[in-house]
Amino acid sequence: MKENFELRAISRYQLQGGWLVAVGMLLVYGIIIVLSSFLLIGPLILGGPLTLGFTSYYLKKSRGETVKLENLFDGFKQFGSSFLLWLLESVFLALWTCLLIVPGIVKLFSYSMAFYILRDNPEIGAIEAITQSRKMMVGYKGKLFKLYLSFIGWGLLCCLSLGIGFLWLIPYISLSEANFYDDLKRNQPQQISDSVS
Repeated sequence: MKENFELRAISRYQLQGGWLVAVGMLLVYGIIIVLSSFLLIGPLILGGPLTLGFTSYYLKKSRGETVKLENLFDGFKQFGSSFLLWLLESVFLALWTCLLIVPGIVKLFSYSMAFYILRDNPEIGAIEAITQSRKMMVGYKGKLFKLYLSFIGWGLLCCLSLGIGFLWLIPYISLSEANFYDDLKRNQPQQISDSVS
């Protein structure tokens, strides 16, 4: 597998000339979530489809495909499965975190590839996406944790910019995660790779 610094370098290259759309999409995503929160259950209903659309955008970007702001709404084509995946992940993570913080964090990394898998395999259900994510992440949770940790310096700088810098940092992290998924998928044992293609 590629080293984390390579994944970051690839992501920076892929974002060249595309920052405006990436930042715009993040703003639209945030505005929709904030406005929907006034409906109390709005984020619960919209969270899954929007997250799947967000995932779809960055996967397309990582694979050199044409991306548009409208990709944010791609997840609504799989409303049922994306809503259920969002709901199940939220419930499972809450239950694990109730036991102890550390198991909750471990499960967060275990489930981290579920939306990518659902996007690549629209025919599978939410439970299967979570199951395949757990299988994919065996032995790789630490690597993904280190990838996130490598952005901590940028995160501190973003805080100094009153949070404005996060408009650029979040797309950078998101694309790095998408590249992590693609690289992990390519390097999985054949039986797991086949089940997520």
